[in-house]
Amino acid sequence: MKERIERGLAALGLTPPPEAAGQLAEYGRLLLEQNQVMNLTAITDPDQVVDLHFLDCAALLTIGQDFKNKTLIDVGTGAGFPGMPLKILEPSLTVTLLDSLGKRVDWLGTVCEALSLDKVTCLHARGEEQSHQEGFRDSFDFAVSRAVASLELLSELCLPYVKVGGKFLAMKSVDSGDEVDKAARAIAKLGGRLLPRVDYEIPGAGVTHRVVVVEKVSPTPQGYPRRWARMQKSPL
Repeated sequence: MKERIERGLAALGLTPPPEAAGQLAEYGRLLLEQNQVMNLTAITDPDQVVDLHFLDCAALLTIGQDFKNKTLIDVGTGAGFPGMPLKILEPSLTVTLLDSLGKRVDWLGTVCEALSLDKVTCLHARGEEQSHQEGFRDSFDFAVSRAVASLELLSELCLPYVKVGGKFLAMKSVDSGDEVDKAARAIAKLGGRLLPRVDYEIPGAGVTHRVVVVEKVSPTPQGYPRRWARMQKSPL
């Protein structure tokens, strides 16, 4: 895995710390090992783990955003994507990995210990509830998500965490144009503004993905996000 990671990072034009490729390879090993007893990923081929998880997440560092010394929350992180690879590749980041499944969060904590990562908080909480807590609302430079949900719902979940001037980065497919257009009204209501979306190709995979970039231009109104059932029933 390590050699494939190194080639892919070089193809993306990234120059991470010397230990990053080894840390990602160990993360991949731990992921596939734990996946035998816990549902963490449907991707079980090591090369595809590199391409479709690690390099896909690493591409966020190529879209013109400055992550150095910033704060980032990964909402619905699952097995740690994209927050964990971003932390490994940009160690100055202060990262919160948030997920509603306690077993996943506990496992992420053991991975952080195994990789000797600091400034990472693994938080067991519901995304629509935690952003109402002091110290989380309008507080982060970046919110990121690769969760499988519509952009309308993701925006209501994630934008409340972002400080004014910060960004919400949603990882989507390249055929998400209608979804993005449909979410524009909700994004504006939540204090966001759509910026040009960025498409990127994953090295070696022949796959193109998209990052939807939303800038936070005003505080999110009180009352958002709503309860999850309400959000699903009545999207903004």
